[in-house]
This record gives sequence, structure tokens and C-alpha cells, in this order.
Amino acid sequence: MHQKRRITFLIFVLASIAFIPLLAESPTHTPLWPAIQPYKTGYMQVSNLHQIYYQLGGNPKGKPVMVLHGGPGAGCSPYYFRYFNPEKFHIILHDQRGSRNSKPFAEIKENTTQLLVEDIEKLRKHFNLGKVILFGGSWGSTLALAYAETYPQNVSGIILRGVFTATQSEIDHFFHGGTALYFPKEYETLVSLMDEPAKKNYPSQFLKKLLSPVPAVRKKYAKAWAAYETKLASIEISDAEVENIFNHFDPYAFSLLENYYMANNCFLKEGQLFENLGKISHIPVYIINGRYDVICPPITAYKLYKKLPKSTLIIGEKSGHGGSEASNLGALLDAVRKFE
Repeated sequence: MHQKRRITFLIFVLASIAFIPLLAESPTHTPLWPAIQPYKTGYMQVSNLHQIYYQLGGNPKGKPVMVLHGGPGAGCSPYYFRYFNPEKFHIILHDQRGSRNSKPFAEIKENTTQLLVEDIEKLRKHFNLGKVILFGGSWGSTLALAYAETYPQNVSGIILRGVFTATQSEIDHFFHGGTALYFPKEYETLVSLMDEPAKKNYPSQFLKKLLSPVPAVRKKYAKAWAAYETKLASIEISDAEVENIFNHFDPYAFSLLENYYMANNCFLKEGQLFENLGKISHIPVYIINGRYDVICPPITAYKLYKKLPKSTLIIGEKSGHGGSEASNLGALLDAVRKFE
């Protein structure tokens, strides 16, 4: 039973694949809220091709918060409800295009950042949410910023974790050698899978393999990519645990969509999210980043904090990338309470 709980936790770490002054002290470590089930689930048709799956939880009369999952491609789990007091918040989860329960599964057609932003807006309007709090980690932080900069009038607050703004330097760090300083074996394995390792276009090379007509090739590269990210995402995870995850989790959509987005620079102009920060300078933003986040190092979170006058930065001193790691989790729960 303990092993089953551990696997569930590690899968969530993968799926995870946010104050005015800079706080030095550790946040209060508060347990997650008790598990709840959605009071409503369903699908919304957002294009002729795509339907996105949603889950609503908590208090329908509470403050609306929209959870934006990582990846791209990871999808949402009811676990996300546990960050919020269910009596005070109306919690909206959805699986982005091609992710988890959305249809069609692992579809890259009509799948761009701008379209995902519009899907969020369609959900907000459909459920008459008014102004919303955005809660996003990793890729979810990218999408939260993109939505807020497009519709600042519809956002009352933002909580970010493991900040990623899709600049070329961030993509290069993750794909083209930055992580090798900390995970040399894992990076060497990644490079060994490249047909042309001298060309620093690894997302494009991975994408080609993930779109192969040969199922065995797709499976091999999907697992390889997800294993690389899983190992890097947690501050403490064994190789055996990484291997065991894929007995319980199909990583294809996660690996395909993530490499598809990165191969296309996340459909954003270089530096776009930083250039448009003036549009959200009036919005309270809580930024949480693990000190030992190898995937999204804290430098990006710090740069964001310096540009946003109503932001607060908390560094999770004992955390890496995962939203469930101790000091990241405590900081996220503290940030959510600021909006109660």
C-alpha cells in the first residue's frame, strides 16, 4: 500500500511537470486539504476538432480559481483540489487540448498557446466566473502569464510555481546541456538518442521520433523523455522508482505535446511574456520556485519578481521542481490563503 501511495505521488510530481517583498524565511508547512471529488465534470467543445475535459470542485459560490496544469500534456488530477479550502474556493480544473481526458488524445493539430488561452477564456465565460485567480506550475505558469497578459481585466490574482517563460535560454538549459551540470548521466542518455547530436534542436528531433509510424519507436522515445524529466523533477527519486512509474502511467501525450511545444518555441515570440508584463503590473502575483529546481532554475522567477511591482517571491529552500515537495508545497498553500 505504501508503494502504491509513493507511485501516486511520483506521478503527480511528473504532472506538476507563485508577496511584495522577497521573503527569506521558510513558509508555514500546512497539510493539504482533505481529498474531494468534483461536483461536476464534463466536456466543452472548443473547436470542430477539440473537446476539453473539465472538473469543478469546492464551493460554487466561492472565489473562482483556475488551475493550469504542467507539461504541456500532463493533464489535471483531483489531487489539485487539495491546495484549496473547498468551502472558500470554486476550483476549476481542465485538461488542455490533447491532454489526459480531453479529446482527441495526444492531438497536436489546432494546438497552440494562443488557442489554449482562448480555451481558458471560453471556460471562464461558460461558467460565469467573473475575475479569476490563476494557479499554474511549470508550463502552467507560462500559460497563466499568457492568459493574464491577454485578459488582464479578468484576473484577480496569480500564483505561479516553477516559473517557465519559454525563452530560448530556458529551452536550451533544459534540452541542450544546462541540466548536464547536475544530471550528467541522464543528459548523456538523452544525447545518445539523437540522430544528429551536434545539432542543438533536440525538441524537433524528439518530435520526429514521437510522430514515427512505428509504435515501438514512439513508445521508446515517449518513455525516454518522460524518464528524463521525472528524474530531474524531484529532489529525491531513485532510478527504480522512475522505471516503476511507467508501469502505471502512459507518457505518450505528455512527451509528444511537450516536445511539440518546445520545438515551436511554445508559439511565443522571444521574450514576449516579459515584454508584456506591464499589462499585469496591477495584479497580485505570488511566485514560488524551488531552490534546487533543475528544470526551471530560480533565476527566471527572480527576474519576473523584479519586473512585477505587486509580486512576492518565495524560494523553496528544500525543494526542486515538484509542487508537492515540502517547502514548495508550504509556500503554495500560504499563497492560496492570501486570497481567502
